[in-house]
Amino acid sequence: MSASVNPTVRRRRLGAELRRLRELKGMTAEEVAGRLMVSQSKISRLENGRRSISQRDVRDLCDVYEVEDERVRAGLMEMAKESRQRGWWHEFGDIPYSVYIGLEAEASSIRAYESSFVPGLLQTREYAEAVVAGTQPDTDPTAIRRRVDVRLKRQHRIHGADQLGSLWVVIDEAVLRRQVGGKPVMAEQLYQLVELGERANINLQVIPFSHGSHPGMTGTFSLLEFPESADSTVVYFEGVTSDLYLEKDADVRRYTNLYDHLRAAALSVAESRSMIATIAEEFMK
Repeated sequence: MSASVNPTVRRRRLGAELRRLRELKGMTAEEVAGRLMVSQSKISRLENGRRSISQRDVRDLCDVYEVEDERVRAGLMEMAKESRQRGWWHEFGDIPYSVYIGLEAEASSIRAYESSFVPGLLQTREYAEAVVAGTQPDTDPTAIRRRVDVRLKRQHRIHGADQLGSLWVVIDEAVLRRQVGGKPVMAEQLYQLVELGERANINLQVIPFSHGSHPGMTGTFSLLEFPESADSTVVYFEGVTSDLYLEKDADVRRYTNLYDHLRAAALSVAESRSMIATIAEEFMK
């Protein structure tokens, strides 16, 4: 994705720049909304990159903020144009978590905690099919296949040329024990985890049942970091009907600290790999 424009990241950068211009002007989002006769929520969504932004929106906001430098205005207009392009994932139709896919495609580092199933970037096709069918029982076979195809294409960040600089995954032992798709599917999936865990840029850790309670029991989440300093770290939570993204410094610090606690609670990378291999062998019996 780095060789082409990523519309999700463009929206985030453009939104951050528009927020900076508003704050330099000393205006609140409510005041801007009033000047443009739009809702305050629209201004907020434009600034956090969750809403597509038109060149007309940029023009109107530049007028409100009295941006007179034509080079600045032209740059913002170009970003707006690029932010409306379609990412590769749009080829597959309506994907509920398309914003996340855009962020994942641009991230340089991902730290993830999962308590129920193997993260999508590490799933085999058979395991992914079982996960999607099981978690979305009312989805027709065609839609299931489409979502699995998207999931496997996302794995370009693992298997392709533009690989993540670092993927660190902490999982609960329940992920390894739950028979998603049956024993043969689980064995194949776990053996793949062992193989992927041997790569220098991938670290897998398991929190065993014997550890007892731990901070991750409150829910799963991911931390995405980006190569450009202008792009803030994102804390991501996947929901059933909608997703949640946190970018405030205080929130990022809180979840970074929580993730450090999870890594401390987990077995070492070597111990985790051994445990995964042992459970894989149990599924082969």
